[in-house]
Amino acid sequence: MTLKIHIDGSAPPYEQVRTQISDQARSGVLPVGYRLPTVRGLAEALGLAANTVAKAYKALEADGVIETRGRNGTFVAAAGPAAEREAAAAAQAYAERARRLGLDEAAALAAVRDALRAAYGD
Repeated sequence: MTLKIHIDGSAPPYEQVRTQISDQARSGVLPVGYRLPTVRGLAEALGLAANTVAKAYKALEADGVIETRGRNGTFVAAAGPAAEREAAAAAQAYAERARRLGLDEAAALAAVRDALRAAYGD
């Protein structure tokens, strides 16, 4: 696993860690079951505070990218169907909220397109 943190970058360090691990896991560079370094170990290797790496790991776990197995460590989780189910649930929640807010379908879709462009850098 190779991570590069740019302190002068526009994204905070925890977000850089989160994004790079997520990208590597989804692309297969980090295979399912790959054991990640401990929070402290990765923090030391990157010259970051342990809380910074812990925040990234917590976000990755919430996204379903990694899973913590107690004292056994933190591993790359299986993606695919679980990630798709979570995305579908998030989309359903968004659709219901947009409707409650009184947005029509076109406005709701436009908001999603803008958010996706911002998230994916398009």
